[in-house]
Amino acid sequence: MNRQRAKQIASSPVMANVTYNGTPIYIQHVNEASDTARIYPLGQPENEQEVNLDSLLEQ
Repeated sequence: MNRQRAKQIASSPVMANVTYNGTPIYIQHVNEASDTARIYPLGQPENEQEVNLDSLLEQ
C-alpha cells in the first residue's frame, strides 16, 4: 500500500477493508519517515504492532 493511501485510510472516519497477512486490521498511524504503519487486528487493540506499508493490502 502506498503511503498516501494509508494516511487517507488512517484519517478517515469510514472503515476501509485492509488486511495484514490475511487478517483484517485497523490503521492507527502512518510513520512517513520509515514507511511503516501502527496497526492492530480488528477487535484486538491490545495487539498493536508496527509493520511495513508494503505488507498492507486494501481489499
